[in-house]
Amino acid sequence: MFKKKQIAAEGIPVAEQPEAKSDVWKYWTIGFITMGFLLFQLYIGIVRPLPTLVSSPLHLSLSLILIFLYKPLAAKTGKKWMWAVDWIFIALAATIAIYFIKDLDRLTYRIMMVDKMTFSDLFCAFALLVILMEAVRRTLGLNLFIFILCFIAYAFLGQYLTGPLRYSGMTWQQFAEMLTLSTDGIFGSPLTTSVNTLFYFLLFGAFFANCGGGSVLIDCGMKLSTKTAGGPAKAAVVSSGLMGMISGSAVANVTTTGVMTIPLMKKAGYTPEQAGAVEAVASTGGQIMPPIMGVGAFIMAEMIGISYAKIAMAALIPALAYYGSVFLLVHFIAKKNNLQKFSEEIALKQKAPPILPRLYRLLPIIIVVAMVFMGSSLTRSALVGIVLSIVVSMVSKETRMSVKQLFDTLLDGVRQAANIAIPTAACGIMIGIVVRSGAANKLTKIIAAVGGSNIVVALIIAMLGCMLLGMALPTVAAYLIANILFCPTIIALGIPALPANMFIFYFGVIAQITPPVCLASFTAAGIAGANSWKTGWTAFFYAIVSFLVPYIFVFQPSILLQGTFGEIAYTTVIMSIGIFFLASGMAGYMFAPIESKLMRGLLIACAVCVIIPESITDVIGVVGAGIICVFYLIKSRKQKAQAAV
Repeated sequence: MFKKKQIAAEGIPVAEQPEAKSDVWKYWTIGFITMGFLLFQLYIGIVRPLPTLVSSPLHLSLSLILIFLYKPLAAKTGKKWMWAVDWIFIALAATIAIYFIKDLDRLTYRIMMVDKMTFSDLFCAFALLVILMEAVRRTLGLNLFIFILCFIAYAFLGQYLTGPLRYSGMTWQQFAEMLTLSTDGIFGSPLTTSVNTLFYFLLFGAFFANCGGGSVLIDCGMKLSTKTAGGPAKAAVVSSGLMGMISGSAVANVTTTGVMTIPLMKKAGYTPEQAGAVEAVASTGGQIMPPIMGVGAFIMAEMIGISYAKIAMAALIPALAYYGSVFLLVHFIAKKNNLQKFSEEIALKQKAPPILPRLYRLLPIIIVVAMVFMGSSLTRSALVGIVLSIVVSMVSKETRMSVKQLFDTLLDGVRQAANIAIPTAACGIMIGIVVRSGAANKLTKIIAAVGGSNIVVALIIAMLGCMLLGMALPTVAAYLIANILFCPTIIALGIPALPANMFIFYFGVIAQITPPVCLASFTAAGIAGANSWKTGWTAFFYAIVSFLVPYIFVFQPSILLQGTFGEIAYTTVIMSIGIFFLASGMAGYMFAPIESKLMRGLLIACAVCVIIPESITDVIGVVGAGIICVFYLIKSRKQKAQAAV
């Protein structure tokens, strides 16, 4: 009856997709709604933008309708009469869209907090709340659902609290007005970003993958499975990083590249836990790797009010540091354990058609990136990328798509966009409550009281909060909530907006590989046949550098390309030295195996000293690690001399 896809953007499980051979009415109903959704988005993207009070509700209503069609209650319960409930939800979603179109003039000119809410205003606000929460439950599970309920409870019960979190409370009318008729509620900046940017880029990602571009990126990484030590693991790092540039989803990367790289790593001699951890860490980095990064990066640009190109440029050096550390780590592990370098079996497994004749398939992503950095709008760049992807797919018989394949690719891309619209809209509920209650300012005062205005304490509290959110929620939701809860605190302590937002974004991302809840690690463990818990902790230690880098760009924004060339170069070089020592200490290899746990601990401590943005600690770390390097270099030469004799 249904065909299941594996993963959608941001690791959100994809809805079941009906096949044409069965449930024909459902397939074509979804197709009809999808085409209407596409035409609407093309109209506002190419012909004429519509007022936000029309475009956002219509975008959300279409997304909700698709969610209820893709994930009907009847499919889960096995009771066909449950379709009646879904059709009620679909009718409500359509009614809400009509309400905003019909009452646009009145809603545009009404005065917030002065004009009374009409019956239709109240009905549509609470109807939207109900169906949106149901869509959250179906697509994202209970975590975000319960989280939002807690915020709603605070909206009405906060007046009964004592202490710093108490506020005057709000009435049902004020709550409804905040939900749908303010810029801080459901139709706020996050959903606006989904309307104006995310829809087009998710559609571009679907078409680019099907034009053969994704396979070329993976094969480029797989070509590293040659005679270098740890080749298969390096292939996993590079191919996942390249694929991550366009997908921005940790779990999607694991399922796409891991099925090829994990068996190769195990064949080369890596343990199942090591293979799964390497793939999880490499795949998670895709959300912080320019040029596309994760969905949260597009929303960050909207929240901060700067161009996405600047966000991508700022993220470049930290992302290279992340992948550089993992690359060095797998190299040192291979050298220490003398792992298999190359075998005919591995060569056959990674054998792929020549890459050079297929490089033209990367043209869409190259053009999109060039357009973004040349100042073109994100919408136009993505639309050009979609057209180019279709054209490129027609060049080769291998990738040429039939009308049905084009249609199914369209269904896939629009479905992913609908899946992303739900959390972006739902987070608007929490944002509106936090803004109206002043909870962010209250939290700032609490953190300041605990830390005594100590910025390090504030950052640690924010880090822990972001990681807890990232463990429970998709990255986009985790970032949005952390943005309203912790960013004001960090900015109030003197940190610029870009480093503050990048700080919370990073920790929301790496929560994907941090136990106890680490979806990317658990997915990789399943492919590797490894212990999930051990794989999660192994991935955590392999990605340890990602816990240090955010502190660097808070205290030294030059790593985000904020400063002079000399400052940027000095910070980058020092960080690179520290990462080299850290990877060496984590792997236990420096010219020769480091068997002593004490020496490994000292080397890691020296690496942390180098990475810490202080001149005195840099000197201490470099001198200490240098002495250890010299010691093991001499030891390595002695061992080679003895082996030669």
